[in-house]
Order: sequence, then structure tokens, then C-alpha cells
Amino acid sequence: MLRRRANKANGNTNTRERSQVAVWKPSQVISCHTAVAAIKTHRESETPPPTNKQKPRRSLVSQTSEAGSTIRRLFPEMAAPAAAAVVVLFDFDKTIIQWDSDDWVITKLGAADAFNRLRPTMRWNSLMDRMMGELHAQGRSADDIRECLRSAPLDAHVLSAIRTASALGCDLKVVSDANSFFIETVLEHHGVLGCFSEINTNPARVDAQGRLRISPFHDPTSSPHGCSLCPDNMCKGKIIQRIQGTDSAKNKHFIYIGDGKGDYCPSLKLGEGDYVMPKENYPLWSLISSDPQLIKAEVHPWSSGEEFERILLKLVNKLITSHAQGSQLDYKCDMSNPISTEVGHHQTLPIPN
Repeated sequence: MLRRRANKANGNTNTRERSQVAVWKPSQVISCHTAVAAIKTHRESETPPPTNKQKPRRSLVSQTSEAGSTIRRLFPEMAAPAAAAVVVLFDFDKTIIQWDSDDWVITKLGAADAFNRLRPTMRWNSLMDRMMGELHAQGRSADDIRECLRSAPLDAHVLSAIRTASALGCDLKVVSDANSFFIETVLEHHGVLGCFSEINTNPARVDAQGRLRISPFHDPTSSPHGCSLCPDNMCKGKIIQRIQGTDSAKNKHFIYIGDGKGDYCPSLKLGEGDYVMPKENYPLWSLISSDPQLIKAEVHPWSSGEEFERILLKLVNKLITSHAQGSQLDYKCDMSNPISTEVGHHQTLPIPN
């Protein structure tokens, strides 16, 4: 299932433009941290005397929207936003979240025995659809599954990396063998759903009876993908090739982040100038290590949320800087001390149902 982000305008939602990299003219270079410091000073100068009445905390969206307006007001020499030069592709299970979302739901909602009984007889995607039926038969609702997913832990460094990469203008996409219900629930709960322009995953829906249904991304019966490296319900390599073939991906560099065996095929589709970030001591890392010559992209392993953030933002900064120099533009931002998302350009844009 491919879910694309789109701007919506209704009674409660404002139409917003996609966040992009702010680019300055070579003769008027301003660092990210200079802009942040200026915003802080500007806010302090306009802050009214404190009162005993506590005002409600503003949302991150309103704060970052104000930050963007403040930057334009304080630095009128800023050029128009440039198109993102970097596409970051994220696996979901054990990459964005620390656990496997299927295992999390099955274990926490008490369906592990049924899962273990059926596992030898069914393919994974079909099994997960069956397990949603088992949970429904036990009286578990879709809301119960949502609450379970919201309790799944996410590393704060991973969330920070997502927000910062989005604020810098990167095009973020999910490519996952989980399902749309699980992924959207988790990302929305943590306030980062709008950072992603696409979610490529197995479709999921709640039927008229309230049962969650999960379908394959590639139907092995009607439209088999024919890749021997991938499970029959999804070839991530074909998804990457589709993205690479779009007009919007021309002259852009890719960063792929994953952990599993299914992430090996898309890693093989990356070229020189791209990067792959395998989770160390997981199947993707082992497959790459077994024959490194097959991978054209530069390999940067990670093993913790802190390394995830540091390596990803280092690569993003390197690519953005290279792109700016190639366009005769100068963009300076020291990512060893990333810009705070409290004053960044991150805007949450909902993926419509």
C-alpha cells in the first residue's frame, strides 16, 4: 500500500507547504545556529511580563510555523526554498521502532499461543491477517490494537533524527513489511506522521464488523513480483526502483536504513553516491558483510538510537552541503550540534485516509 502525503483544507486544517531546505546566497551565508540564536533573542524581546495564569503549551506545529516566519522577517536576504536533494528511506520494525510491531501486538494482547500454532502452516502476511481475526474473536477491538501500538517504545534519538531531517528538507519515506494501520498509528502517536511523504507497506483496513484486515502489498497470486530475495508479499527492491524512476527523484541521493533480510534487495538497488545504514549484527548487516562488493552504496552501520541520529544527520548534512555547492549555493549548518526542532521548519501534514 502506498500512502502519499497531501495538503488538506477543511474547517479545522490549514493548508501548509512542505518543509524544505532554506538556502542562502553565497555572499549572505547564515548558519542554522545563528538563526536559532536570533529567534531566541527575538522571542525574549517580545515576551510579556510573567503572569500567575499559565497559558496552554502551543503545539510543535505552531511553534515551528512561527519560527519559519521569524527567520524570514529577521533574515530577508534568505533565498527561496530549494528542492530537497536527499531521499531517506526507512524500514519500520526494529528500525524506527525498537521492536517488531507484529510481535508486539501478538504478545501484548495475549495471542502468542495461537500464533505459534499457526506459524508453520501459513505465510507471514496471511498469518498476520488471520491473527487479527483471532484477536477480534477474543473481543479485541481496533482501538485495543491502537492502544497497544501506542505503548511500543521509540528511541528519542530516532524521533529527533526524523524531525531534524524533515526540517532540513529531506524527502522521508517508509518502506516496510509491516502494515499501514500499525505504522500510521505509531507515527501519528509520536507526532512524526507528517514528516513522511510516502508509506509503502501492506494495506490494512477495519471492516464493517470492526475486524482489522491485512492484505499483501504485492499479491502473490494475481501479481507476483518474481524476486527470489524477498517474501512473496513484498519486494522492497521494486519499490525502490519505482521511486528512483520518478521525475522527483532525478539528481537526488538516497539513504536507506533497515535491519532485516528484506532490506537487502533494496540495498542492492542503490548506486554510488548513495548510502545504506544497516543495523549492526542484524540480518541486513550480515548479508552485506558476506559480500561487500555487491553493494555500490557506502555502508554506515549503527547499533543504537544515538548512533542512528548521529550517522543519519552527518550523511544528510554531507549531501545537502554537496548539493548546495554544486548549485553554486552555500549552506552551512554544523550537524554535530543539530538545530533544535523547537525552532525548526518541521510541519505536520496528515496523510489522508
